[in-house]
Amino acid sequence: MTDCNHHEHGHAHIPANYNRAFAIGVALNVIYIVFEAGYGFAIGSLALLADAGHNLGDVLGLILAWGAHYLSQLKPTMRHTYGLRSTSILAALLNAVLLLVAMGGILWEAVGRFAEPSPVAGVTIIWVALLGVAINTATAVMFLRGREKDINIRAAFLHMAADALVSLAVVAGGVAIIIWQWYWLDPVLSITIAIVILFGTWGLLKDSLNLALHAVPHGINAQHVLEYLQSRPGVSGVHDLHIWAISTTESALTAHIVAPNLSVEENNEFLFETEKALRHEFEISHMTLQIERADDERQCHQLSSDSACRFLP
Repeated sequence: MTDCNHHEHGHAHIPANYNRAFAIGVALNVIYIVFEAGYGFAIGSLALLADAGHNLGDVLGLILAWGAHYLSQLKPTMRHTYGLRSTSILAALLNAVLLLVAMGGILWEAVGRFAEPSPVAGVTIIWVALLGVAINTATAVMFLRGREKDINIRAAFLHMAADALVSLAVVAGGVAIIIWQWYWLDPVLSITIAIVILFGTWGLLKDSLNLALHAVPHGINAQHVLEYLQSRPGVSGVHDLHIWAISTTESALTAHIVAPNLSVEENNEFLFETEKALRHEFEISHMTLQIERADDERQCHQLSSDSACRFLP
């Protein structure tokens, strides 16, 4: 017997069902967007319109994340053997791109308005923004749990928390307009809002793009995984090692392990202990390990085109 394939079907911790949180968050923010945009147009406040535009982007992002959260829970099929878990990665990526485009448009409009600031009603800005603080804070709290394990949940939490802080900034701007008549502060706040959100979105874009490109998920150190596999009793080499994300909460691994002196009777215990450590210490939920009796290059078809395929102590 030259090799032994084993597939581990363990699952990482799946976050709580957030369908109710998504539904409430979307409903509250849609109502607030209509309210905020209406007052923004009525009093000519670009700060309110900028915040409403950002909130609209967040609602679309919440809907994307909600849909992906639902699809990721569907059972695997013969065509989609991992189910539709990867939709959560696509949703996070689309969410980041959507926010970047929206903020670019707001920056363009704000720069033009800054050249010719117009009077706005400071009191109205304050009350509308205070309502936004309350709604966005309440929505953020609903996504407080699970944000460390799922970048979609993290995105929802960060965007809502950022919205609450941005609304507080708009309140401060309204106070300054009332006291000092600094009407130029309205477009300045719009620009500030856009820049803050652009910086906040960059991390989400980078993480989601890396996951979409099958990079090693954040939080998993590939070198440490390799060193662990190489340290297992009887292992003389490791090759064809790959680690990638199958969703925003689950990761997978494949590896060829050269163990020439490992007996057939020791296989099961070796695989059980190895997979247990990969699952609990490295949070890898799906894995396929192939045991090889000889260090034969013919067993790694990628060697001719990918030198990274081989990993030796």
